Amino acid sequence: MEEQRKHKDDKNKYSIIVPTYNERLNIALLVYLVFNHLPDVDFEMIIVDDGSPDGTQDVVKKLQEVYGEDRILLRARPKKLGLGTAYVHGLKHCSGNFVVIMDADLSHHPKYLPSFIKKQMETGASIVTGTRYVKGGGVHGWTLMRKLTSRGANVLAQTLLWPGVSDLTGSFRLYKKSVLEDVISSCVSKGYVFQMEMIVRASRKGYHIEEVPITFVDRVYGTSKLGGSEIVEYLKGLVYLLVTT
Repeated sequence: MEEQRKHKDDKNKYSIIVPTYNERLNIALLVYLVFNHLPDVDFEMIIVDDGSPDGTQDVVKKLQEVYGEDRILLRARPKKLGLGTAYVHGLKHCSGNFVVIMDADLSHHPKYLPSFIKKQMETGASIVTGTRYVKGGGVHGWTLMRKLTSRGANVLAQTLLWPGVSDLTGSFRLYKKSVLEDVISSCVSKGYVFQMEMIVRASRKGYHIEEVPITFVDRVYGTSKLGGSEIVEYLKGLVYLLVTT
């Protein structure tokens, strides 16, 4: 059985989409850690950079010299165009049959990637999502207010939408490529609401979703891109999904 599973894994390829904006200080370490934790896995990383002025793209080009342009793909855009469209853009360049989406700021540690892959292989899930809100999961480096805001947002969404997953706003996920293509085509959100809409619509479509506990670590370098306007958009998105799903 173990040999059969290993053989099956040999046939799979994982495309890891990483949207970036001003992540010069993080991207090299992230890439190193991904390669370190997936030594026997066929994968590629698609870096979707939205015109970072800090030199992120220059660092990625240096990484291409080290790891190869076939493993590190830079698919830049001229300016900030939103998180949802970054995934759509990255998806166009994926050659794998599975797609991972993760943040570039090291809040999503690559050490969890083998657990995502193992969970998918064991269950046949269409989506494996990281969750902070089950035993073994959590957050590190957040203020009490941010913890309460995040938890409150998830409880509110759980109560209104009943999505069947514990962490709606997380953005560390593994998808079957065909499932991601299907779900993403029905989403209209462009910002941080995008993650919530994706998982809610996937649930409504009846896709098999599994969860893996993760510890979310607040960024060490750079500044958070989540602000008051994103919270307002989240609430608007919640109402929209309540009405349309």
